[in-house]
Amino acid sequence: MTEQSHQVEANEKGLRIDKLLAKINDDASRSQAQQWIENDYVMVNGEHIKSNFKCQPGDVITWNIPDPKPLKVEAENIPLHILYEDSDVLIVSKPKGMVVHPSAGHMSGTLVNALLYHCQDLSGINGTIRPGIVHRIDKDTSGLLVVAKNDHAHALLASQLKDKKVERKYLALVHGSISHEYGTIDAPIGRDPKDRQKMAVVEGGRAAVTHFEVKEKFDGFTFVQCVLETGRTHQIRVHMHYIGHPIAGDPKYGPRKTLDLEGQALHASTLGFTHPATGEWMSFHEKLPATLEEELDNLRKMC
Repeated sequence: MTEQSHQVEANEKGLRIDKLLAKINDDASRSQAQQWIENDYVMVNGEHIKSNFKCQPGDVITWNIPDPKPLKVEAENIPLHILYEDSDVLIVSKPKGMVVHPSAGHMSGTLVNALLYHCQDLSGINGTIRPGIVHRIDKDTSGLLVVAKNDHAHALLASQLKDKKVERKYLALVHGSISHEYGTIDAPIGRDPKDRQKMAVVEGGRAAVTHFEVKEKFDGFTFVQCVLETGRTHQIRVHMHYIGHPIAGDPKYGPRKTLDLEGQALHASTLGFTHPATGEWMSFHEKLPATLEEELDNLRKMC
């Protein structure tokens, strides 16, 4: 249990406390914030309040949320596509459809379940639910992840991510024809105020920058490479939707009429970083999944 605090800023004047808490805590929904308030985990200026409390500049919000009870994660004999492994790091290519780490609705079949079977040691910085997990990609996004096998490696890799020194390139098939060959999307991302299960470009969100390059154009679609400068939740999916070119097959941010891809056409193709022990720059590349390659071939035939 760790106490956190936030001083209300001028642009947050009049916001309900539950709404502001959900905004401050990226992983929390408004209903969760209301539950925290009902359980007296939240105080404003040293006093307990109700969910409809209106914040004023200078108010000091403190919250002390009990740590979730640890869940027992079982090792499972699930095949892994490992590109590289040594005593510090492991590079794995996650298939589409696999969840990275266990959660209430996914306690088995995850990448972590598979890693626990494969590895005797993983870093413990992120606790028992996310051992070794330095960064994540969505369930239906395929591609490369680096896994830390000890806490020293984890801390150095996390620092590289924070300092924007990790190279992360994605390939994506998006709707529409992008008129220019290169572009940068610099737009803050936060919880969608209209749908707490989604992220969106919102005023006051966390800084998010995505660079993109057009690789190939088709009738009604464009194949792009995206480079992450930051790593916000659903960043590429949200940013491409924001500029009017949502990712094909994306059930959350894309149109209803789209290609039948069983999830977004997004693939983490390149991953580069400085090895935490040797100091050597390492770069890994993973080819597109066969299903996405087949879809691109179909689109080429239609041009």
